[in-house]
Amino acid sequence: MYKVLARSCNLFLVQSKHSTHTSTNLLSTIPTLTKLKMSEEKPKIVFVLGGPGAGKGTQCSKIVERFQFVHLSAGDLLREERARKGSEVGALIEDYIRNGKIVPVEVTCSLLEAAMKKSDKNKFLIDGFPRNQDNLDGWNRQMSDKVDFQFVLFFNCSEEVCVNRCLSRGQSGSGRSDDNMESLKKRIQTYNNDSLPIIKHFEEIGKVKQIDASPSSDEVFSKVEEVFTQSGF
Repeated sequence: MYKVLARSCNLFLVQSKHSTHTSTNLLSTIPTLTKLKMSEEKPKIVFVLGGPGAGKGTQCSKIVERFQFVHLSAGDLLREERARKGSEVGALIEDYIRNGKIVPVEVTCSLLEAAMKKSDKNKFLIDGFPRNQDNLDGWNRQMSDKVDFQFVLFFNCSEEVCVNRCLSRGQSGSGRSDDNMESLKKRIQTYNNDSLPIIKHFEEIGKVKQIDASPSSDEVFSKVEEVFTQSGF
């Protein structure tokens, strides 16, 4: 069994009484994390949240083109690190996923930080994060002082529309194994139980920009443009 501890922004894999592994600095396998420095100006961060099928990825692509943000998907970064040959962090990610557990937030935050350090830009969309309270707490511990958080861009869409979009996407050959009804039920339940309370938290502190994600992607983006323009981008 693995235990993950964050100390001085370094992540360690610590030997438990049931393991024979020695302590290992997991983040040593993310080469850019300690070798690159953030620019003097704190990077501006926008969290992008919404249910499965709400159109987050599509809208993020449009925002990147129109406003020159960098799109960072927490899920994509985890999958890329898991697939990177020889990565001990990747092995840890695989172990957690294989056992149906949530990847430690310290790993996700460290991958996001490394991706920001590699970029020559200073505006980032973080798509699909924070998904739950643990994600938010970990971000606040590890990253909140290093970035300039702007707002949450929340794509609000009915469950019916989200399900229909995902099923249509799956039928048209999206290649995503979770674009099916059985997986969607679990994803929507997780979203309702874990992610909506996070969105409510940000609403209470006036940090949510809500977009009706039901219309066509072009109609939705016209509202997104208004939000970013009014926010000074």
